[in-house]
Amino acid sequence: MSDLNEIGSWVRENLPAMLADAHIPAASVAILADGEIFTTAAGILNRNTGVEADEDSLFQIGSITKTWTATLIMQLVDEGLLDIDAPVRDSVPAFAIGDDAAATAITARQLLSHVSGFEGDLFNDTGVGDDAVEKYLATIADAPQLFAPGERFSYNNAAFVVLGRIIEVLRGTSYDQALRTHLAAPLGLTHVATTAAEAIMFRAALGHIPAEGSDEPVPAPVWSLVRSNAPAGSMLAMTARDLVSYARMHLDGGVAADGTRVLSEKSVLAMQERQVDLPELGVMGDAWGLGWEIFDWNGGPVIGHDGGTIGQNAFLRMVPSAGVAVAVLTNGGRTVDAYHAITSKVLAALAGVTMPALPSIPETPVAVDVERILGTYSSSVSDSTVRVDDDGRIWLERTMKGIFAELGPAPEPVELVGWTADTLLPREKQHGMHMPHAFVGDDGSGRALYLHTGRADRRVGA
Repeated sequence: MSDLNEIGSWVRENLPAMLADAHIPAASVAILADGEIFTTAAGILNRNTGVEADEDSLFQIGSITKTWTATLIMQLVDEGLLDIDAPVRDSVPAFAIGDDAAATAITARQLLSHVSGFEGDLFNDTGVGDDAVEKYLATIADAPQLFAPGERFSYNNAAFVVLGRIIEVLRGTSYDQALRTHLAAPLGLTHVATTAAEAIMFRAALGHIPAEGSDEPVPAPVWSLVRSNAPAGSMLAMTARDLVSYARMHLDGGVAADGTRVLSEKSVLAMQERQVDLPELGVMGDAWGLGWEIFDWNGGPVIGHDGGTIGQNAFLRMVPSAGVAVAVLTNGGRTVDAYHAITSKVLAALAGVTMPALPSIPETPVAVDVERILGTYSSSVSDSTVRVDDDGRIWLERTMKGIFAELGPAPEPVELVGWTADTLLPREKQHGMHMPHAFVGDDGSGRALYLHTGRADRRVGA
């Protein structure tokens, strides 16, 4: 296998061309192997200003933040302050959702593994103060329950805001301060920002979003999502170097580079244990642990997480058996192209891991039970309607809601083709990939109850 300098040189030499080919304004990459970290960066952080990316540039890590929140939770477990199998209301009596019986039963373990079952894409703005997370809880008091707690996986941002509130209550401080005190500081991280006010002190990336009629993305109209969702990933930004320094702690049994114990080895291993298997979604993990995504790749297992904010995408993968980690941070364009090219090369060279190819359209599409999938599926993000045209082609039409309706042009109808018996792919790539759409469950009449793209959108209407 290659050494770190060899594969690092390959990334540095090829990164500018990768970015140009995928219309990505900028990217930062960090690779950890044998206890050493290699970093490189290229491109433009903000096409409004022309500022170039360097290795000290901050990018938002999006939902990779969820693993930081999970780590803060497991620190509380280590200290005997929290039982993750006890009801959330034992720690946060104010926790309420539309189904009170479910709210009474839901545990932190279920929140950590995305099986709590309530509607989770609720980006409610509660201001920019340190009380944003506390105020958020009242705004989800009527959130609908999609399925019984523990029944199935459905990616849930709101669940991690609730976990953030558990941290605040048990630590007696804000989520941001807890993150700085209990993770950033003991890990010795120097380029971390929990708000825009902190990010402005660094060389920070701006997200770039699709532009109608052009392959080149344009600067996003805002820097971040709302602060209330900080524990889920709406704000946290850092360098790729600091992100893999955090990853190294998880690879080293919970110990920081200077020997400081940050998390118990027992909790490190618990976070990597399989909690729930996922539908066949192609690009997401095969299972979820306590915060971590788990990939059953040849040579693995591999753990990690992805992050997506307004025009920024982040990718983190780790191979615990090899002590290898790679982070790819980007700010727009076909980000999956760069992630897959870099990560597959690095993991093969340094860890002997073979990443599977991205989902592709089969030469002969799999036959689909059309009657099972027709209809409308809804979440707080969008309404998705599946229909068939006069030629028998299957189309998905999405109507965005809330903040997502304000960002970029309305999505065009997407043609879907059969990939497996219950999973279809868009015929045309979106953001550089064919994102699997799985139709799962049964509404009692033989029709799919959920459209699953990582989140389970429930069928609505007849």
